[in-house]
Parts: sequence; C-alpha cells; structure tokens
Amino acid sequence: MPMAPKERSSTAASAAAAGEAMAVEGLAFLAADETRLERFLAITGLGPHNLRRAAADPGFLVSVLDHLAGDERLLVAFAAETGRRPEDVMRTYERLKGPPPDMST
Repeated sequence: MPMAPKERSSTAASAAAAGEAMAVEGLAFLAADETRLERFLAITGLGPHNLRRAAADPGFLVSVLDHLAGDERLLVAFAAETGRRPEDVMRTYERLKGPPPDMST
C-alpha cells in the first residue's frame, strides 16, 4: 500500500534530520583533527571567523558530507569512528543532497 502524503513528508523530514545530524558529526570529525579541518577550510574558502555562521546553512551541511564522500580515506575513517558502514554514509549523503538540478529548462 502506498504511503499517504503526510507519511511521506514525515519520512522525508526524518531522513533530512538524520542527514543533517550526520553532517554535524562529520564536521566534528573534521574539527577533531587540525590537518583535516585546515584542508576542509582551504577547500571551502571558510575560516574560523565564518565557520559557525556557515554551519547554520543546510547547503553547508551537504558540503561537509560531500567533502567526506570525495576522499575515501576520510570516508572510511569517519564511518569507522561513528560506527557506520561507508555505504550508509554515502546513502545518507545522496539523500541529503537530493536529485541533480533539471538543466532542461
């Protein structure tokens, strides 16, 4: 039986919240190691002065998981440290970032 619209939106909100929570964990994982954090900041163009403000943006949270997903060593280390499988982290990242934009218009 298909889910009702209310159930679907509740499930989507729950998945988004779980993804955002994982991204916050990812940021803490990066911040726990000076080298990892410096590399992330260099790539994103952020600094200590604007990191907290950027972290409030949902797009930023996707960028944290994108950064982890783009480096297999980081991904595996993050997954191990948080008791997850790398493929579960990737699945959550894919759900959080959503479908690619429609370029046909």
